[in-house]
Amino acid sequence: MQARIEADFKPVDLAVGGPGHAFAFCQPHKVEKCDVCNLDFTALNRISKIFITNPNLRCPPPPNVLQQKLSQAVTNTKDEGNSLYKLNKHREALAKYNMAANIAVQRPPWESSALFREELSTVVSNRSAALFELGDYLGALVDAETVVSIRRNWPKGHFRKAKALVGLGRLPEAEQSVSLGLQFEPNNTVSLDLL
Repeated sequence: MQARIEADFKPVDLAVGGPGHAFAFCQPHKVEKCDVCNLDFTALNRISKIFITNPNLRCPPPPNVLQQKLSQAVTNTKDEGNSLYKLNKHREALAKYNMAANIAVQRPPWESSALFREELSTVVSNRSAALFELGDYLGALVDAETVVSIRRNWPKGHFRKAKALVGLGRLPEAEQSVSLGLQFEPNNTVSLDLL
């Protein structure tokens, strides 16, 4: 095993810096991601930042360990946004959805990507709905397309996209989006109403 590691090992010149000298950079160019040297220390530096900001964390926990407080913060903030949305306070709801999305993307890289995709897609989908109600159809479309790219087989993302496209007057594309969403949930009556 050691021989195999040594056969594949290629030393890399790097510079260290930042708080606690815990961040790696390309030696000649002093950048985190260097296209010239074909080096990318972004992921390594992200993990270093997690360790620096959490001094009691000795090593990454197993992938099945989740930060319950993070999930609870995402859910609570999203639910606050949902309550405001139901009261037609769409601008305030939008602020809550932005906060929830910012919390969701703070999930450490060793945690389940499925949970990350589910949390983020739900929050961004709700943000798309708030943007639509505020008349920002382009913003609603961008968020809906983000939802579809993160969680393609979730019909709600396709419904949000179709609704934004209708707002922009792009009816043939909206129809395509509804049809695609119906492939994942054929009995979705809300999507059928858009056709």
